[in-house]
Amino acid sequence: MRDLLRLVRIIHILAKARLDTFIEGSQRNNLLSFLLVISPWRIYSTEEHRGERIRKALEEAGTIFIKFGQLLSTRPDLIPADIAQSLHTLQDSITAFPTDYAKEIIEAELDSSIEELFTDFDPSPIAAASIAQVYSAKLKDSKEKVAIKVVRPGIDKAIDRDISLMKKIAQKAEKYSLDARRLRLFELVQEYEAVIKTELDMRVEASNMRQTKRNFKDNSLLYVPEVYLEYSTGKVLVMEKISGIPVDNIKDLKEKDVDLQLVSERGVEIFLKQVFVDNFFHADMHPGNIFINAQEPTSPSYIAVDYAIVGSLDEEEQFQIGRMLLSVISRDFLAISTILIDSGWVDPKTRATDLERTIRSACEPMFEQPLEKIKFGELLLYIFDSARRFNLHMQPSLMLLQKTLINIEGLGKQLYPQLDFWSIAKPFLQEWTKDRYNPKKIEAWARKNAGLWLEKARKLPEVAENVLDQINKIEDYQKDNEIRHEELITTLKREKRGTRVLIFISLIVLIFLFLSWTIN
Repeated sequence: MRDLLRLVRIIHILAKARLDTFIEGSQRNNLLSFLLVISPWRIYSTEEHRGERIRKALEEAGTIFIKFGQLLSTRPDLIPADIAQSLHTLQDSITAFPTDYAKEIIEAELDSSIEELFTDFDPSPIAAASIAQVYSAKLKDSKEKVAIKVVRPGIDKAIDRDISLMKKIAQKAEKYSLDARRLRLFELVQEYEAVIKTELDMRVEASNMRQTKRNFKDNSLLYVPEVYLEYSTGKVLVMEKISGIPVDNIKDLKEKDVDLQLVSERGVEIFLKQVFVDNFFHADMHPGNIFINAQEPTSPSYIAVDYAIVGSLDEEEQFQIGRMLLSVISRDFLAISTILIDSGWVDPKTRATDLERTIRSACEPMFEQPLEKIKFGELLLYIFDSARRFNLHMQPSLMLLQKTLINIEGLGKQLYPQLDFWSIAKPFLQEWTKDRYNPKKIEAWARKNAGLWLEKARKLPEVAENVLDQINKIEDYQKDNEIRHEELITTLKREKRGTRVLIFISLIVLIFLFLSWTIN
């Protein structure tokens, strides 16, 4: 009964947003058309922009729908740019859950009382989010200041319930809306289910933090808090408590005389290193997760928290994205089109010149502005949006990358409006491309993959024999088919001759009967 009431409420919220206007006339049967005409929700206005109507509906529907909207905002290959931009501003105004519940979870997970594990445990949470809540304390043994992240109680059941409802809504939407089918809404809900359930496991986040810390071991651009694995489980994560200035607190940064240009440029450098050197990037770099260490104002560094969502690319994706960024910087629209086609990100039957013309018409006006005013991430958004008519479909990891780029560049422009992403990215990518074909790198790659190729070579005779067997079976099958075909033709010819004989005999009999009847 609770699920039914929840479904009714969700339908009411979506109907208020006038999502019925997304259902094309050709998709409406007589009954549906009648129901839409008499719908009481028609009293709600459609004057507000459609993206804003969807955003407000998702915020009213609650946490799970908000996070789904945030996922949708990273998919410009599937949704129009205007809706994606509206969904980027989704805010989760979640209230904190009682600290007694948090203590119960910590003690159950770590099999000890709070007093045995920590001192100075502050019952007031320092942060409350949709998935977890964070408290401050000190480790009892070492007196280290720590932050304790606790998964929200009952969130897994709430997610299962709302995901189930979202799947039902997605199936119905795909039945009646061409846009919903093009969006592959049901598939997106499944993708979202996998992402959000990963966020629920604190062990995954702990692993992501340790990997990023290793990647920046000899690099001072980014600091990653220490993770205390012995105090961490699936529902509890204990990490070093960091101190820093929130990246969007420009007033405090200026008071500390922090070099804002350097901060913004280092953000771009961190992004490029994570994507093209480490191939492991923090995919949730919004202002709430980024702090600045201002102890040395002339050499500030970043501190990042919340590693629940990370991304990585396969080797081909990494190379093609690098080529695409260089092509965008060079305004080579034909190269961009070729990359999209060769990578299989658009319909393979697409003509490069047609795609180039579409991308050029969408992006050329942006290049009329000074370079420092052009937002690189938004430019990619325009490219993906213009390519949607060619059945653009990209892997979720690439969309996470695009979202991360928009966040990093947005933060950089907020800190230093004259940030020139192009001047930082171009030399880096040119050097990266050269380094990719460095003989030593190729030799290292060959050594790394030698075992795999030797194993494949060892299995080659067996594979070849299997292929030949399959070919022989196909040939035998074709021969059998030919024999059966010849037999069928022979039978048909025989039956045809028999039919002719039967017709001839029938005619003789009829003539004989006619003559007999005439004589008599």
